[in-house]
Amino acid sequence: MSATPLATIAASGPLAQSPSSVAALAETLRAEARLLEDLVSIMNRQRDAVSHDDIDALDDTVFSTHRVLVTLGEARRRRRTLTALLGGSDDLSLTALDVLFEAKVPLEIRSAAGRLTETAKLLQREVEINRRVLRVAIEAGDRLVRVLMGAPLTTSISYAPAPNTRTGSPGGAILDRRI
Repeated sequence: MSATPLATIAASGPLAQSPSSVAALAETLRAEARLLEDLVSIMNRQRDAVSHDDIDALDDTVFSTHRVLVTLGEARRRRRTLTALLGGSDDLSLTALDVLFEAKVPLEIRSAAGRLTETAKLLQREVEINRRVLRVAIEAGDRLVRVLMGAPLTTSISYAPAPNTRTGSPGGAILDRRI
């Protein structure tokens, strides 16, 4: 049975942690936090675009989000490389930094990791708000199209297929488009 990455780190003894590798890891964590802050800003611009029915601005936020996510992926790869070089696993989480640094996490890294964690929580809240806003906007647009087309105002579509001749059951289902 193989040891877990954290057990391997703990059993490996003192780590060769040069000041430059510690500084590089801290800078990478700060860069990830800045990218997440950029995503928070994009989420705010996206909500503003929805509230003003600005399709072009909404489209710009989608492109911006994609660009930042690609850059964030590169920053995470860099962090994995640095944690591996510092003696840890390449898939080391932020909470495992205490193990990596034998409970003596440099202040520079602890501060950067804390900022990254808090920014990630903020982004999570902003994304959830945008999901709800976009869901309401889509439902409003759907209602508008139904009114313009003279269709009934309902959020559910149902159908009734022919009864199952083998079992005699009537069949049918209701699709809820709000999900």
